[in-house]
Amino acid sequence: MDFKAYSSYFESIVNKEEQDQAAPYNKPDYYEYTKLNWARMSRWFKTQTLSPQFLETIKKIDNPQQWLLITEPWCGDAAHNVPFIIMAAQANPLISVSVELRDSAPHSIDNYLTNGTKSIPKLVIRDQNGNDLATWGPRPKECQVIYSKALEEKLPFQELTVRIHTWYNANKGVDVQEELSEVILQTI
Repeated sequence: MDFKAYSSYFESIVNKEEQDQAAPYNKPDYYEYTKLNWARMSRWFKTQTLSPQFLETIKKIDNPQQWLLITEPWCGDAAHNVPFIIMAAQANPLISVSVELRDSAPHSIDNYLTNGTKSIPKLVIRDQNGNDLATWGPRPKECQVIYSKALEEKLPFQELTVRIHTWYNANKGVDVQEELSEVILQTI
């Protein structure tokens, strides 16, 4: 699906009553977390712009690229990273984006595991013939360090998410843009 279809799908979950949800959104925690993710993602689109340096890098792409974005509405990391990926793609008409749900067929995530897990969001950059050029995800490196340390400490999920989302809010998309710049430069 394209990003517009993904956004419509996401919004339909948010606007549907909890008792009318399909799995996993029929579970109160998933449903509430997904509503929060919709607000997070919407906020980034409304309040952030891409850095001039990142825009300069994106404009260097001079051959068509196909970006596969693997994600899910329930994913907190996606709520913070997907807006920057989409804004980047929109900055260059040579980039097309397709969105795939991690938990639905064709399950491409199985080919792009992170430390053996189906962590998302995952961006796969391909050339015009569908050959993989690079991947990025599921989160910026510094955020990954925080996440890994929280897992080692066996923090409860709520505490882990507070640490992660606090980092994202303070970072304001700087690291994701810098890392995506590095990845994009490898593809041109």
